[in-house]
Amino acid sequence: MGFIQLNNVNKTYNLKGTAVTALQTTNLAIEQGEFVALMGPSGSGKSTLLTIMGTLNPPSTGTLLIDEMDVYELNQERRADFRYMYTGFVFQQMHLLNYLTAIENVMVPLAVSKYSRAEQYKMAEAVLDQVGLLNKKNRLPNELSGGEQQRVAIARAIVNKPPIIFADEPTGSLDTKTGAEILHLFKDLNKSGQTIIMVTHNPETLAYVSRTVVIRDGVIESDTSITQGV
Repeated sequence: MGFIQLNNVNKTYNLKGTAVTALQTTNLAIEQGEFVALMGPSGSGKSTLLTIMGTLNPPSTGTLLIDEMDVYELNQERRADFRYMYTGFVFQQMHLLNYLTAIENVMVPLAVSKYSRAEQYKMAEAVLDQVGLLNKKNRLPNELSGGEQQRVAIARAIVNKPPIIFADEPTGSLDTKTGAEILHLFKDLNKSGQTIIMVTHNPETLAYVSRTVVIRDGVIESDTSITQGV
């Protein structure tokens, strides 16, 4: 059994009274420490799959097991706790709070933690140093470049040391050089042991990941392990 295991997962949305199937009978196992790219055309179901695995979007039928726990059987409060402990999210739109500095943005997920404010600050400094932005910790988002903002978003996602990072088109709004820098950063995080699952259209991602899963019309079309990498 995989660290992340989807069993017979289907997802159907009701759009103006019409049932639209986003995922069809999906079975997928992802091992701890993998770096997986979810690829496919727009509307293929890859973002739906990502949000289901990220415990944000319950399947219509089927089960999701993470670390052998049936996540969607947990009540809302326990699922939120599980999400805090196990997952970090990075999106194409960084969703930084414009009125908070870089370090304050990174500290946001720790607001519900048991750590003191001083401990939270030290943890945020450590991950900003990890992504190469400690010297810009007191800058507001509008004082940072797009790539720097995405690094802050990544620092925010990893500050509580989650074993899984979910990323949805994290390089989609960045230029080629900056996108490559972000992919290198994800690769380094993966080498340190974090499982990364990334939705992407970027073919350059293939040089960094260990596996690609291609989805088309809600069905897994191919599932390929990649031995080469940066």
